[in-house]
Amino acid sequence: MSHQLTFADCEFNGKRRKTRKEIFLARMDALLPWSRMLEVIEPVYPKAGNGRRPYPLDTMLRIHCMQQWYNLSDGAMEDALYEIASMRLFATLSLDQAIPDRTTIMNFRHRLEQHQLARQLFDAINQWLSDAGIMMKQGTLVDATIIEAPNSTKNKRGERDPEMHQTKKGNQWYFGMKAHIGVDAKSGLTHSLKTTSANEHDLNQVGNLLHGEEEFIFANAGYQGAENREELADVKAQWAIAMRPGKLKELKKHPRKNKAVIVFERFKSSVRAKVEHPFRLIKRQFGFVKARYKGLRKNDNQLAMLFTLANLFRVDQMIRGWDSCVAKCEVNPEKGG
Repeated sequence: MSHQLTFADCEFNGKRRKTRKEIFLARMDALLPWSRMLEVIEPVYPKAGNGRRPYPLDTMLRIHCMQQWYNLSDGAMEDALYEIASMRLFATLSLDQAIPDRTTIMNFRHRLEQHQLARQLFDAINQWLSDAGIMMKQGTLVDATIIEAPNSTKNKRGERDPEMHQTKKGNQWYFGMKAHIGVDAKSGLTHSLKTTSANEHDLNQVGNLLHGEEEFIFANAGYQGAENREELADVKAQWAIAMRPGKLKELKKHPRKNKAVIVFERFKSSVRAKVEHPFRLIKRQFGFVKARYKGLRKNDNQLAMLFTLANLFRVDQMIRGWDSCVAKCEVNPEKGG
């Protein structure tokens, strides 16, 4: 979609140095399969007709993506569109036309939640990655992370979110929810997601994280006994679950005697490490460290969108890695093999 740029926007585009935000948004603009994503939302998006003309769907989707990348509330996103030229241009907007206000941005998010469209986007993008041969099916890594929620009771009901619960990890208590994920062992991309309250045991969700074509499954020590559970009896994959830390510590007291076991545990840890990357992306790169909304449904919608964008971010990392390797090989052809 083209639009008329203001003089300020033209001057911004012509400056000598590009910021990291501009570079990132340009890469995402080129990478994201916008047409596929728009196809998912278009059937339920308002059409032009009676009443106020809706903003272009492409613009609203781009704004929603930026909300996730930069962890912005609806109001903060509106302010950013006025203040930050690179964000405004990414959304195909300019200051000589109307900018979506916080209510419009909120209503778009509510539409995604109402129709569970983030889940559909998650599935559509993963199918696109599978068709491209980027996401394989040989192995799955499973894990879960706790995401804290506000525990304040200063609200109309005078109580905490009833869909969130507390759980103990180590010697510390947490109140919130859990994101359970299944990750492709080859690429490190998330292929399945389940959102529960924080007190849900990790083992209870394993069956929801497998696609059924796995040849092997890697998990940490918290999943001990998964292969013996009745609901997982039909899983034919080879299980590789980490040994409990206490038992491994005892074996390491006699390293020569237990060398083979220790080496195998290190191998399992090295493979399983990829499951931590999606968590790092949404928490550290995108800044999602605390639930913003009440209820599991709204938060599941946001998590599905975050992991969708994390998968695409990971693909961008792989592309940059390949480009770097190609550049090095062109400079030093003898090292290309």
